[in-house]
Amino acid sequence: MNLLRTASVVSVFTLLSRITGLVREQMIAALFGASGMTDAYNVAFRIPNMLRRLFAEGAFSQAFVPALAAARARDGDDATRHLIDAVATVLLWALLATCVLGVVGAPLLVWMLGAGLRADTHEAAVVMTRWMFPYIGFMSLVALSAGILNTWKRFIVPAVTPVLLNVASIAAGYGLVPVLERHGYPPIYSLAIGVMIGGVLQLLIQIPALTRLGLMPRFSLGWSGLRRACADEGVRHVLRKMGPALLGVGVAQLSLLINTQIAISVGEGAASWLTYADRLMEFPIALLGVALGVVLTPQLAASTARGESEKYSGLLDWGLRLTLLLALPCAVALLVFAEPLVAVLYHRGAFKPEDVAHTAYAVMGYGLGLMGLVSIKVLAPGFYARQDMRTPVRIAVGVLILTQVCNAIFVFGFKVGVAGLSLSIGLGAMVNAFLLLRGLRKLGSYTPEAGWPMFLLRVVIASAAMGALQWWLASYFDWTGGKGGHFELVRAGWMALSLGGSALLYFTVLLLLGVKLRHFARRG
Repeated sequence: MNLLRTASVVSVFTLLSRITGLVREQMIAALFGASGMTDAYNVAFRIPNMLRRLFAEGAFSQAFVPALAAARARDGDDATRHLIDAVATVLLWALLATCVLGVVGAPLLVWMLGAGLRADTHEAAVVMTRWMFPYIGFMSLVALSAGILNTWKRFIVPAVTPVLLNVASIAAGYGLVPVLERHGYPPIYSLAIGVMIGGVLQLLIQIPALTRLGLMPRFSLGWSGLRRACADEGVRHVLRKMGPALLGVGVAQLSLLINTQIAISVGEGAASWLTYADRLMEFPIALLGVALGVVLTPQLAASTARGESEKYSGLLDWGLRLTLLLALPCAVALLVFAEPLVAVLYHRGAFKPEDVAHTAYAVMGYGLGLMGLVSIKVLAPGFYARQDMRTPVRIAVGVLILTQVCNAIFVFGFKVGVAGLSLSIGLGAMVNAFLLLRGLRKLGSYTPEAGWPMFLLRVVIASAAMGALQWWLASYFDWTGGKGGHFELVRAGWMALSLGGSALLYFTVLLLLGVKLRHFARRG
């Protein structure tokens, strides 16, 4: 398997997901702007989304995927299918209980995440939380399917799945707003309906892919079946590993909860500015970090199970070099080209020039830490593949403390507003990545291959050349100074030329310096 080609395929479909995600955010910005109701929706959606990251794509995936890959490499397909059925049964029962508790406890959850909301927006957030909470159930089952398909090297369906959520949200937003207004309901509720429809579609698309492989999980719905599943040694192993992983991911989600509360205290619209900036930051993370993590995790776990330490180290080195090659220019772009990006994507309708400025500052804060945010997606799987969940947890706890200290300095000390929150997250991620890298080096698990200093120098030179071009382009055109369809077309054209020219310059300089993408076509 050509790892570069596989990661590229995942990135292409992830790109489609992020493009539709940006269209969704553009729709929200145009229809609702950065208002109290958008803050209410962002709080309501963040609750099931936070739990999805905590359980489905977080602790569960971190424990399940390495265990599944190791079981397949060590015990064969039949034993692995038995593990899938047992894990699926326990997961289903846990999800039913979680969804019931979430719907009942929605007022408390909204208060925890959005205590600063006004009374009317708080009530809207509670309603939308109850409507969207079952989404965590759908997405946890989607995460189970993705773990199975990725282990069997079927990456396309898990990569394309998020597109369905965005498409459903866009259709619901544009289609249901007038209907809800006519019936006296807040139009923002259309977004919650879209999330639920998207969750159902994401789950349904998994069924044909699993059926073709003969890997459709068999759920035991009886009490005796649940007891047998809980007694399975493979399930117990996954649950034991989920404990530390849950704590580690929980630390990140706790940081998100605190940051949301701080953003709301900054002022109305601040939580939305942070969300819009977060969407831009997640674009390169998903294209690079998530794609690499998806491809590397089962490969690293299988190498560990077979005792192939040299291959394990080589996979990490490949992932880190590709991260530097592609993430550094993205970080430069977020720093020097933030306002044009935000303006083209969001500046229309209810989204005002001051919203552009605040969101752009938050994007720049993320840009400073983008290398760390992407690198974590490569380095953390190095520990998960070794069934070591504790080391990333200890690092995450320390980084949480550091992040909140930075929040106190930047937001409340220097009064830089919402940009201080993204800057704190970025700096914390850089420290997190450094400590993960140092940990792998101290364990002897990772040894950098030859040629790193010259490779780093070449990437820095190419990124600097690209950054200089983008800095000039950012000031050459007035990205927020016009209105109307003609200005939109002209602005979009300038953006296309700017990004295309920047990419061409970057890769041309790399080529002249002797760096070629085909050097990364590693076989797995």
